[in-house]
Amino acid sequence: MLVVAFMGIFLLILGTITSYTFEQAKYGRALYGREQALAIAEAGLEYYRWFLAHNPNDLTNGTGGPGPYTYSVSDPEGGELGSASLSVTSNSACGIIQSIDITSQGTSNLNPVFKRTLFGRYMRQSVAAYSYLLNSNVWAGPDRNITGPYHSNGGIRMDGTNNSDVSSAVSTWLCDGNYNCSPTQSNAPGVLGSGSGSALWKYPIGSVDFSGMATSLTNLKTYAQGGGGMYYASSTGSVNSRGYHLIFKSNGTVDIYRVTSTNSVPSYNSQTGWNLTEYSIIKTQTLLGNYTVPSSCRLIFLEDRVWVEGVVKDKVTLVAATPGDTATTPDIYLLNNITYVAQGGTSGFTAIAEGNILISLNAPTTMEIHGVFSAHSGRYGRNFYTNSSSYPSNKRVGSSWSSYVLRNQLTTVGTVVSNYRTGTAWSDGSSTVSGFQSRVDAYDQLQATDPPPFTPAASTDYSYVLWREQ
Repeated sequence: MLVVAFMGIFLLILGTITSYTFEQAKYGRALYGREQALAIAEAGLEYYRWFLAHNPNDLTNGTGGPGPYTYSVSDPEGGELGSASLSVTSNSACGIIQSIDITSQGTSNLNPVFKRTLFGRYMRQSVAAYSYLLNSNVWAGPDRNITGPYHSNGGIRMDGTNNSDVSSAVSTWLCDGNYNCSPTQSNAPGVLGSGSGSALWKYPIGSVDFSGMATSLTNLKTYAQGGGGMYYASSTGSVNSRGYHLIFKSNGTVDIYRVTSTNSVPSYNSQTGWNLTEYSIIKTQTLLGNYTVPSSCRLIFLEDRVWVEGVVKDKVTLVAATPGDTATTPDIYLLNNITYVAQGGTSGFTAIAEGNILISLNAPTTMEIHGVFSAHSGRYGRNFYTNSSSYPSNKRVGSSWSSYVLRNQLTTVGTVVSNYRTGTAWSDGSSTVSGFQSRVDAYDQLQATDPPPFTPAASTDYSYVLWREQ
């Protein structure tokens, strides 16, 4: 009887262990099938990336018909592993594809119950992936606080605070007093300075091709004229007295004024030197109207200088250029704050100037600007202004404008692209004497993967800028 009892207990324990073993094996197979489904979904994304490289802008997998499309994934030794179901859509503006979204649902033949889905956005990397993207030597002063990748094809003197990578394309450069190097360093390292984030400094790394970055201004003009955007020809009158003034409204509209006359002030910049008659202050203007920016083509192209400010509701791109007139290269002036209605990525602003993008003398003392500001053929910054008696009278702004010379703080949320040296503060060696005394820079990560239409690209190569499981 005792033996029978022990046998019963033994069989009960054995059955429990066997059942547990089978359940664990079943769970292991399910887990393996689930992971295999993820690998198959990934293979589907990689397949369509390959397909687009050979068939640009083909959203139908070569079928000409609607999806989803099936892609079989095989093991060379074990046969078919499963399949990926692909859904492909485009994000377009003015009838032109900006990016392609691909959803891949992977199913393993081992366990078809468990499906895994991946999403990828395929496009060229936008300049919005950077806080600053420069093509010349630069000095970031001690008042700077920078969040987001900061790159220059030239040397960088970094005395500010950086919370992300600071990278230079050169191994050495000439750093002199213009960049706060005293004495001059003829072979200064690619990135140097007294900044606290030196662990994130990198040099030399690959340069960014500014010529390849350039968006065809002629094409943008064509899209604005024929693709449903907004187009404005050059104003009448002297080139120094004319232009357009745009004020974006929180309801998605924009007030557009025709500038009819301007005041001039003397200014200086490190690229061209002194300009004793900078006609950059609006004197008189005429309201043309309040307009809704078209939802299918949020591109505004103006063949003249532009002053801009306001609250941007949607994703809008503003271009100031004269592609058919090599004698003029219009500038964009940032006259006042530029902010967004929403901070979750649904609002966005890109300004592209054939010439320069400059902050006006009469900008607010505490200024906040959101957007991508691209002067990839010119320069971004605020010119040097003074009313100091140490300068001759023809280089002083005069009593009417003297209170605007020195400003308090500039906060930039987004991206600055500049072919030439940037500068929004000017120092006498010990303190700021013109421009902003404090500057905070942070890139907008949400714009990096979903920028406003026709935002310049930082790379000629297409890739997945977004990759996530759904």
